[in-house]
Amino acid sequence: MAISETGRRTCLMRQAAWACRRYNAYRTPTFPQFRTQYIRRRSQLLRENAKAGHPPALRRQYLRLRGQLLGQRYGPLSEPGSARAYSNSIVRSSRTTLDRMEDFEDDPRALGARGHRRSVSRGSYQLQAQMNRAVYEDRPPGSVVPTSVAEASRAMAGDTSLSENYAFAGMYHVFDQHVDEAVPRVRFANDDRHRLACCSLDGSISLCQLVPAPPTVLRVLRGHTRGVSDFAWSLSNDILVSTSLDATMRIWASEDGRCIREIPDPSGAELLCCTFQPVNNNLTVVGNAKQNVHVVNISTGKKVKGGSSKLTGRVLALSFDAPGRLLWAGDDRGSVFSFLFDMATGKLTKAKRLVVHEGSPVTSISARSWVSREARDPSLLINACLNKLLLYRLTRLRVEIQFPHDDGSDNISCSSNSDCSSKHLYHTRCGQALFGSTFHVSPCLILSQPVRVVDNEGTLQLKRSFPIEQSSHPVRSIFCPLMSFRQGACVVTGSEDMCVHFFDVERAAKAAVNKLQGHSAPVLDVSFNCDESLLASSDASGMVIVWRREQK
Repeated sequence: MAISETGRRTCLMRQAAWACRRYNAYRTPTFPQFRTQYIRRRSQLLRENAKAGHPPALRRQYLRLRGQLLGQRYGPLSEPGSARAYSNSIVRSSRTTLDRMEDFEDDPRALGARGHRRSVSRGSYQLQAQMNRAVYEDRPPGSVVPTSVAEASRAMAGDTSLSENYAFAGMYHVFDQHVDEAVPRVRFANDDRHRLACCSLDGSISLCQLVPAPPTVLRVLRGHTRGVSDFAWSLSNDILVSTSLDATMRIWASEDGRCIREIPDPSGAELLCCTFQPVNNNLTVVGNAKQNVHVVNISTGKKVKGGSSKLTGRVLALSFDAPGRLLWAGDDRGSVFSFLFDMATGKLTKAKRLVVHEGSPVTSISARSWVSREARDPSLLINACLNKLLLYRLTRLRVEIQFPHDDGSDNISCSSNSDCSSKHLYHTRCGQALFGSTFHVSPCLILSQPVRVVDNEGTLQLKRSFPIEQSSHPVRSIFCPLMSFRQGACVVTGSEDMCVHFFDVERAAKAAVNKLQGHSAPVLDVSFNCDESLLASSDASGMVIVWRREQK
């Protein structure tokens, strides 16, 4: 039976990949991340070249030359029974699996050696889910108990553990168009599975499409004269805003890559970070190198009146809470500031300051209204150069609001949590409740009144920390977007050890859930798509890796 041309191309491609894999065990024995990245990239290039339609004779010649060069570099391939093959099999079997790092000591189903991928049946998943529920039922009094709604959510998510939910099958694609310059930011579009963007210190932004295969770079946005430090998608994904070290902010149309507007920084300083106001995308907040936070109206290109404030250092990170009423800003002096945000006018009112660690730059802030259905604390996830990922719990914030009252008093104290949806009102003179119960009031009405923050309440409390390597690079982290439908709660962070780390914020001991290895430089940013099927990570060498999660 005759073999088709497509079959020949596929056969030669597999032979080339097979040769690379056999010799790959001899490469950089002390640097497994490079070996993994190399073989994944080789496989990707071979697939792309196989579609180019090169003559069969040329492909066969390439295969022979490739084999000869590998043999000259690493010596002849060993036989399966030789001592060298045996020693390499030991190295491969003892090395921790790169695509899936699970906590086997906490998993009663771990019967094999540490690091080996295990085949687990659906019945064992259900058994593990029953065991997990029993652990929750045995919790001591006063601890948080899962609700019936959480049980329903677990059923929707497959009722599996976090280690199973966040096991990855390997690399889906590698983008290297920004190689040799760091990629400080990578983000999937909002509520989108396959649209991805990343910015680079080479001054450009790439818009990528992951489906249909093969993944492609749709367009590269150029215009900044220096490195792009940050960017953000609008809620509808029709525009992007970017900040640059050239002291300008640019507004881009994502459909055709046009630069709609260029806005210079009001202070003439390098712009280091930006974020959209979640509800009103006409307002964007930027932070600069002169310690200023500015609210900018992107339609007019002007700074909003009353929308500026000064921090103690260069502003490196910004994040809103989900309703958009509370803004967090971190600087390079180790401080995090909270601001009340007037959504009607864009005015900022400084609330509290937290010193994470004096002199340690705060490189990332992620806000979450609640961590999981079992733990509904408003939380902040913070990266600082402390070799730790920090999770803070937000306590109540008290402010004083000026408006007249029937008894002649003018000041009323308002106690609220971060979402400002319900408030307790008190006399500031006698300290007693005015209404005796929770009083629901429009947040816009509250913020339109003169506000003074009470200094003795409203702060961040450190809930726990997770070990990572970060001492100098601007590493970022995220909450997993679907954690409310999972058992437990997971966060993901980059690290200077060239790995992507997953942590369970509710697990008391051994919180590490997974670790992805494949980068050859410090991992700076991570981003999930909307359904958590893909994870993107970027590093200081300009590489962007898209990881594919295992399908259950």
